[in-house]
Amino acid sequence: MRQKLIDPVTLEIRNLATMTSNEFYMDLAMQNARAMKGQTDPNPLVGSVIVNEDRIVGIGTHLKAGEPHAEIHALNMAGDKASGGTIYVTLEPCSHHGKTGPCAVAIKEAGIKKVVIATLDPNPIVSGKGVQILEDAGIEVEIGVRQEEALQMNEVFNKFIVQNKPFITLKAGITLDGKIATHTSDSKWITSEDSRLDVHQIRNENMAILVGVNTVIQDDPALTARIPNGRNPVRIVVDSKLKTPLSAKVVTDQKASTWIFTSQNADIDKEKSFTSNGIKVIRTSGLENVDLNDVVEILGENHISSLLIEGGGNISGSFLENGLIDKLILYLAPKLIGGKDAPTFLEGVGISKMKDAVELSNIELFKIGNDFKLIGYPVYNR
Repeated sequence: MRQKLIDPVTLEIRNLATMTSNEFYMDLAMQNARAMKGQTDPNPLVGSVIVNEDRIVGIGTHLKAGEPHAEIHALNMAGDKASGGTIYVTLEPCSHHGKTGPCAVAIKEAGIKKVVIATLDPNPIVSGKGVQILEDAGIEVEIGVRQEEALQMNEVFNKFIVQNKPFITLKAGITLDGKIATHTSDSKWITSEDSRLDVHQIRNENMAILVGVNTVIQDDPALTARIPNGRNPVRIVVDSKLKTPLSAKVVTDQKASTWIFTSQNADIDKEKSFTSNGIKVIRTSGLENVDLNDVVEILGENHISSLLIEGGGNISGSFLENGLIDKLILYLAPKLIGGKDAPTFLEGVGISKMKDAVELSNIELFKIGNDFKLIGYPVYNR
């Protein structure tokens, strides 16, 4: 069980007596949307609720990219009862034809009289166009109900749709003194079983997972999401010299796709050994080392909207020093290892002046098993 460590007063469920009806129905729409996390990529999480004469007549959520949007599911459930009602939707109804038709038009044709929207579509090309269709049809539109919560819920989509780059989360399990292993490289297990189960859920929610070659050599991880009905992310290995063993699980187990990013000067015969085993090898622009910015660009071009980093201190430090980390998740075990040679979760060159240190914003802290789970968002000063 996970408990959020905040003021007990704010931990209480919102008082229904003081909550507006708009907030109540939007919360219900977001609750349904969040349940689909990990299923809709690269599309956003979207939920919808239709209310008529103070009764819920339709509920819908977007289930999978290419399938009907949340509004369509809600309209289908409501049927004729949608006419004259109010629809609540966590994201601006779409205005364009893709694999599905425009939801704004479907809402208009259903006779909806009011649309309550949490947030506009972040895509600058289409933002506001769905609202324009609705308003041109004489439908009342209200925007901004639970906007902050809706933006956070779709933090992955909001970055990807604007920048065409994956939202990058750095995850690490550490002791209270910041270690990820002892000086003998023993790391099993730092965190509790509850924390490790939570990590599998996070893997399930991300489209790709990345480690450095040293992690593959030392730990031989499978990098899969071992949860019922879960999905396995694409496995990314940063390997400048193509030192990944051909016997490694990420090469042999065939449980998920594996991509190896390497340098221009990597051995061509080694590359052929991997490709003959069904492994995708991608050379970045760096002559001797993998260019991490190339990695991010290429993942975006391949429609990978979310990336989880589970590498060692060097790979994690390099991503942070390049300003590429969007979100940090730390599992802090109540343990101490010590030792100057015991590896930490952030290594590399590091920051030279304290004034340039990367600070975390919007911090949340949870108790999970015997551990603490900290979530924060890096703020880069440079």
